[in-house]
Amino acid sequence: MVMTRAKAYALTAVSAVLYVLLFWAFTDGLFSLKGDVLFSQKGSDGITVISEGTIWTYVLLAIIIITGIYQAQKLPPEGVELRSRVDEQTPGQTHDPTWWRLLLGNVYLSVFWMPLRFFVGREWLAAGEHKIRDSKWMDGGTALVSGNPEAPGFWERIVSPDAAPNPTYAWFSDFIQWMIDRGWENWFAKLIAMGEFLVGVGLVVGALVGIAAFFGSFMNFNFLLAGTASSNPVLFGLSVFLILAWKVAGYWGLDRYLLPALGTPWQPGKLVRRGAEPQATPSPAD
Repeated sequence: MVMTRAKAYALTAVSAVLYVLLFWAFTDGLFSLKGDVLFSQKGSDGITVISEGTIWTYVLLAIIIITGIYQAQKLPPEGVELRSRVDEQTPGQTHDPTWWRLLLGNVYLSVFWMPLRFFVGREWLAAGEHKIRDSKWMDGGTALVSGNPEAPGFWERIVSPDAAPNPTYAWFSDFIQWMIDRGWENWFAKLIAMGEFLVGVGLVVGALVGIAAFFGSFMNFNFLLAGTASSNPVLFGLSVFLILAWKVAGYWGLDRYLLPALGTPWQPGKLVRRGAEPQATPSPAD
């Protein structure tokens, strides 16, 4: 496969369309240009969330388009040949199609992952910011355990057979009750709020995308176990693809610098190798 400027422009167009489709299908009102929602939105509880401002929808779309055009302009006129060959034949081993290996591991195709990053990251960022601004999450954890039977918290609703959501698995309800009995709601509510916010930041700026997507999907998984659907199935599914594409999904972001510096457990990066270099032992003459 040869990545030419024309193909890079086409990939940019596909990525922009995918971004628009994701926001059109799975969000409401984030394309509005009305002044009262352009820079922030106020929820029914009176909490203003800046990251839900509709202007960010257009800013992120512009970043995708500008990035794609920049990459296309940097390509040589003859294009760049992309190859992902598997020369070693191991008995019993099956190999993925070339296009799939390139999509998951070639930086020239990383623009494709920006719509998924921005959509999932924006959702987590807005959810986390809302919780951080809400005293029910940051002061006492009453969002999880309120102690008020008329307005039970999220954990209380999970363990109550008469309230929604209703978990399918009894062990999950028992685990939630175990945390309630130990009074964990105070610090755990803060952990959820900050975790959601940091996952969103990591995905939007492209910092350790694979790790951010993993923890995001882990939270989605737990919300689903609790019986809450909402946007969790969509975010979970998209996060799985971001985890698979961890090597390149954040290339147009901080991972372009973080991954080469940190590396992986099986291939340490520049920063880790430098720290592990043995120090020369001074000779007696020094």
